Amino acid sequence: MSMDEKLKYSLLRNELVDTQSIWTRHEKRIWFITLITGTCMLYSTRTTMPLLVPAVAGEMKWSKTDSGTVLSSFFWGYTLTQVVGGYFSDRFGGQRVILFAAIGWSLITFFMPNIIWWAPNAKGYAIPFIVTIRIINGAFQGVHFPSMISLTSQNLCSNERTSFFGLLTSGSAIGTLLTGILGSFVLDYFGWSYVFRVIGFMGIAWALVLRYYAMAGERNRIINVSLPSRLCVNKANVDTVPWLKYFSRLSFWACVLTHACEMNCFFVLLSWLPTYFHDGFPHAKGWVVNMIPWLALPPSTFFAKYLTGRLLARDWSMSAVRKIIQSCCFAAQNLALFIMSRTTDFHTALICMTVIIGGTGFHNNAVTVNPQDLAPSHSGSVFGLMNTVGAIPGFLGVYLAGHILEVTQSWPMVFSAAAGINLVGWIIFVVFGSAEAIV
Repeated sequence: MSMDEKLKYSLLRNELVDTQSIWTRHEKRIWFITLITGTCMLYSTRTTMPLLVPAVAGEMKWSKTDSGTVLSSFFWGYTLTQVVGGYFSDRFGGQRVILFAAIGWSLITFFMPNIIWWAPNAKGYAIPFIVTIRIINGAFQGVHFPSMISLTSQNLCSNERTSFFGLLTSGSAIGTLLTGILGSFVLDYFGWSYVFRVIGFMGIAWALVLRYYAMAGERNRIINVSLPSRLCVNKANVDTVPWLKYFSRLSFWACVLTHACEMNCFFVLLSWLPTYFHDGFPHAKGWVVNMIPWLALPPSTFFAKYLTGRLLARDWSMSAVRKIIQSCCFAAQNLALFIMSRTTDFHTALICMTVIIGGTGFHNNAVTVNPQDLAPSHSGSVFGLMNTVGAIPGFLGVYLAGHILEVTQSWPMVFSAAAGINLVGWIIFVVFGSAEAIV
């Protein structure tokens, strides 16, 4: 059989069985392991600076405002590439976008010590120079999740996408744990510069695995994933995203704004957690405070997935299930934030921080996967826009937290602000949220 005949047969098969998954069971296994490892490495590189900023700030004489500026600048770049990353992934395949970006953020992480050491030579431009590199780093990382959600949407059946992507997000906790355990060990025994080197090298190694193992399998496939969406949806739908239809629906804005509210809490704690424990409990072991809270995220993600399945099996609507799971996230986080703002006990603070991080596992099974409900044909682009808006609190909230700490030295004020923003998102999603497809 010629290649043209094979292609024709493959296209006919997909027209006859539109629920046919493009990925085989073996390919699903390969891509799941590859993508969850990639998400692990993404977050491992992302959390190196928050882990190391107390040590770097002490050596480089940074103020709290300087530290907040450096930490928050990552999210300035993170907002720039979300939509474009999703769009190009919908058009050409997310695996190529992920690979290109991974090379960028891995190299920047590896050379970050040199960047920090070279910066003082620029005198008054030291912080702006580091901020610029961090913006570029954020821009590279911004395409990962939109590309990943696009890739899974294009290559999986609709009933597999949510659980598959929800499990992939647990790689963020694994990566943060990796930085917390391995990074803390390397920091204690070798110094902060070696943490950047080790984590950056691991990112480069993963990019090579992606290119020469996972993507190499495409050569033997009849249906090439570089054109995946053309086999599943109308080409016009892929080329032109009907933004006006999305913008006109309250369910779309509920998804976007709720994600932004929860991301404010998550990013503020992600960036400032090591500093909080370093300042408030200086005798606490670094590996404990950087590891324990993140241990809660994978099991909570799996439990939220299990709870979602149980509720759906009892004929609850998808919209109701999404609201219940998201409400569990906000309720747990706000209770923990309330207690944290009033405690001076280390163990209580550690438990509360663990609950807050664990609550994100419920968010990953609710609002995070909501774009697949609302826009199954344009999930990459819609997720990109959602994550763009979600990253805005990243740089505003993280910078504002640093400024508050510089002026007032008040951690309770930081926690109370995060709880208030969570409450706004909770109300919006319960009232206006939905899982009904818009287009």
